[in-house]
Amino acid sequence: MVVMINFNIVKKVMDATKKYTILDYGFFKFLMITCGILLGVYFTETILSFIWLIWIVFAVSAVWMTYKIFKYTK
Repeated sequence: MVVMINFNIVKKVMDATKKYTILDYGFFKFLMITCGILLGVYFTETILSFIWLIWIVFAVSAVWMTYKIFKYTK
């Protein structure tokens, strides 16, 4: 029952994202960036102890997005 409820929520969110415009995605990116900045400001000491993990996630994400950009522009 719990799994079906969670799947249903995910399905609703995915269906909603199909209707997003470029402006909606821009606001979503802005939301995520400002959320990250706020977390960094309030939890500086905690985040600094995991800075290596943040760099790894950044590097993997950058490589993944670069691969996808070149794959889809062929």
